[in-house]
Amino acid sequence: MPLETAKTTPVDTFDELSTLSTGLDRLQNDEDRRSSGGRAVLAKVLPPVILLVVLLAAWQLYVVIAQPRPDLSPGPLQVAAALGDAWESGRLQEAVATSLERGVLGFLIAIAVGTPLGMLLAEWKPLRRAAGPLISGLQVLPSVAWVPAAIIWFGLSDATVYFVILMGAIPSIVNGLLSGIDQVPPQQRRAGIVLGASRWQLATSVVLPAALPGYVAGLKQGWAFSWRSLMAAEIIAFGGSMGFGLGSMLQQSRELADLAGVLGTILLILAIGILIELVIFGPLERRLLRSRGLAQGGSR
Repeated sequence: MPLETAKTTPVDTFDELSTLSTGLDRLQNDEDRRSSGGRAVLAKVLPPVILLVVLLAAWQLYVVIAQPRPDLSPGPLQVAAALGDAWESGRLQEAVATSLERGVLGFLIAIAVGTPLGMLLAEWKPLRRAAGPLISGLQVLPSVAWVPAAIIWFGLSDATVYFVILMGAIPSIVNGLLSGIDQVPPQQRRAGIVLGASRWQLATSVVLPAALPGYVAGLKQGWAFSWRSLMAAEIIAFGGSMGFGLGSMLQQSRELADLAGVLGTILLILAIGILIELVIFGPLERRLLRSRGLAQGGSR
């Protein structure tokens, strides 16, 4: 029997070319997305790094030219040496670990308390009208004002630190959640009610997810207040059964008139705050906004 050869129709050829073109386009888009993502990260990282290098160079140049008293105006090299000495003695590692443990644990407790409190105030209008001004007033009140009372109540113990953290963070978390809930469209509530959602399901499955942008902003501000409150408590409530944190390290350097150690600790506290913002809250906010189509790349 004669061998039959497969015939390729124009339609088959067009389909193959279309599939190949689609694959090449997808590959090109993936490469463009990766390259654009790399450029975006580089564009965000380079400016602060360049600014930091310029500031350090200007600082060192001032020390070299003006030659001020080292005990009143130490240079960056002296500050780095002070941090190096603290590292070698183990004080730096202990201070960072203690403060981070207190800050994270206190912040998690503040979330556990502030979130249901905010939901309760949002759903129960008379309570919100009564307690809303108090919550806002507590947010404005400097948390350091609670330190003397906390020392009297709890003594020089970790409970003092946690109390001050909670009083600084909870109002911010509550107000952030309330702000997010106020921006939830009424249509979403009505849709949940029409679908038969209970009051609990409406609050947790409809209102809270819709209020996430404001809630995350409140969490971000709550962490800032937690970190500041922690440092204030550690600086003032020093000694007793309290552990050795960054605030204690800062106070110890002040008592020794070690300005290089003071500046080094301040820069370390600042660096930790910036790092947590860049690593945790910044990506969380961008991802949330993109998922809702509120930022560039929202459809990806």
